[in-house]
Amino acid sequence: MVEGAALKIYDRLSFAFDRSSGICLVPVILGDIDTMDVLSDVLRAVQLSGAVFFDMEAHSPWVGTTPEASVIAGIVMPEAEHIICFHALLAGSCWVELTDRSMPAISLEAGDIVVIPKGDAHVLSSSPGLRGEPDMVAYRRPPGRALPMPHVLNEGAKDGQVCRFVCGYFGCDVRPFNPLLDALPRLFHARVSSTSQKWLSSLVQVGVDESEQRGGGREIMLAKLAELMFVEVVRKHMDSLPEDARGWFSGLRDRHVGTALRLIHARPAEAWTLEGLARKSSLSRSAFAERFAHYVGVPPMQYLARWRLQLAARLLERSDLSIAEAAADAGYESEAAFNRAFKKFVGTPPGTWRRGRSPRQSQVSA
Repeated sequence: MVEGAALKIYDRLSFAFDRSSGICLVPVILGDIDTMDVLSDVLRAVQLSGAVFFDMEAHSPWVGTTPEASVIAGIVMPEAEHIICFHALLAGSCWVELTDRSMPAISLEAGDIVVIPKGDAHVLSSSPGLRGEPDMVAYRRPPGRALPMPHVLNEGAKDGQVCRFVCGYFGCDVRPFNPLLDALPRLFHARVSSTSQKWLSSLVQVGVDESEQRGGGREIMLAKLAELMFVEVVRKHMDSLPEDARGWFSGLRDRHVGTALRLIHARPAEAWTLEGLARKSSLSRSAFAERFAHYVGVPPMQYLARWRLQLAARLLERSDLSIAEAAADAGYESEAAFNRAFKKFVGTPPGTWRRGRSPRQSQVSA
């Protein structure tokens, strides 16, 4: 049942990611607000993209260090504004730990995937506490590759206990507003479905075996599978949160706040008011405002304003829309109001933002 649900979300995400020519502000199905998939809407708007970079076989004792994301971002995913590192364990066991030792080391088993959303330097090793320097040579990209075909790396003596895992990255936007990234911890992990694990292992092997051939779409398949696994892990992280947890994920689970979030994401351009959202959420104005801020961390109207800016930023990347049209489609009554809000929150006017994003779009299209 869990695998089927995950595959259904993957179908929906694949459609959204492949429609890069434009952003849909309104979901395809609006008959019932309960059908609004807020998580998919956010992933679409922040332009999540995946890539599998390494196929690692390690023999104990071994240690592998991944530097801070900012150090390797321009190498592994130069088109992304922010990168999230992940490791999916296919066989054996190992340990993962942030290099600053701010969190306890976590034991991983085959089928686990660990995600480091904030870009922290971290270590995978055969035993907890081991440290080593990152091998920057391993991050060299083959010339002419738009996506990184997985490189095969071997660590340690050949007679030690074997651990096999793949490493990769998710690219996404941070600005103007990425509520998902803000809500995720520095490191978290979960077990992925057996179907995803088998697909990943098989596709990586095919990709490695045929790494010198340029056709076939293997890299895209690996990327999409990585995105599916990310959704699986995020959903399991959300389900594992205690009942009294705070944050965006807990807000999605709350009956009242979740209703408001679905309304905002289903109809972001609507002229919402605090009173209107409170009424739809079956709470008084004051109770709703307090409950929303308690869970989400910002007042409801501030969340709406930030989300509209995120949608507008995506629309600004379309050459067929003027700034005024992008503003109107995102729910702003005037271009002047949009310009003021965008500059205040993002730090640059919309026109400057658009010009700065043009080189990035050229890279993605190349």
